Amino acid sequence: MTAAREVPDGFDRVPLALLVLLTVICVATVWGPPAGRFSWFLEVGPGLVGVAVLIGTYKRAKMSRIVYVFVFLHMLILIYGGIYTYAETPLGNWARDTFELSRNHYDRVGHLALGFFPSLIIREVLLRNTPLVRGGWLVFLVLSVVLAIGAFWELLEWWTTLVVASDVGDAFLGSQGDVWDAQWDMFLALVGAAIALALLSKVHDRSMAVVTDA
Repeated sequence: MTAAREVPDGFDRVPLALLVLLTVICVATVWGPPAGRFSWFLEVGPGLVGVAVLIGTYKRAKMSRIVYVFVFLHMLILIYGGIYTYAETPLGNWARDTFELSRNHYDRVGHLALGFFPSLIIREVLLRNTPLVRGGWLVFLVLSVVLAIGAFWELLEWWTTLVVASDVGDAFLGSQGDVWDAQWDMFLALVGAAIALALLSKVHDRSMAVVTDA
């Protein structure tokens, strides 16, 4: 890991402000969500674990600003899905009815986000902690990790459906009768990561340069 540059004044305020805002949103939404608190925790809990990891490693391994912003935006998507369940989000129902879609597609948005937002975290960890350099192998490994995460999430949905109460488990699964739902979810995570890497790698590099000479 390369030597860190001097961190500009006010840098720490960005993740702190996002954390405070996220905490307020979580407290406000977990109080009485229409889908129930258990469903909220199923949807939002994994994201909160990720936030806890970032907090625990912050002093010795600060991430770039864009990563913290991406984590915050991803959490908003998870929280909205947790409030209503992904299959019953008002925004998804509105889009379904307005555009005469076959289903509520908010679940698709969630899985696209599952690849889009974490991809830069994976990229930054690989660049700062391994001999990898920018190029094809880095892209390949980021996409591979994202696809693995997408597949593991499908396993979690399956296990949850088997273990917890069937109504909550089915809502968490969110397949809405689509036999290819798991394949779509993994594919969209991969597409999300590819879009993020294609559009934001240079922006990410500039954001990382504030923290490290990577």
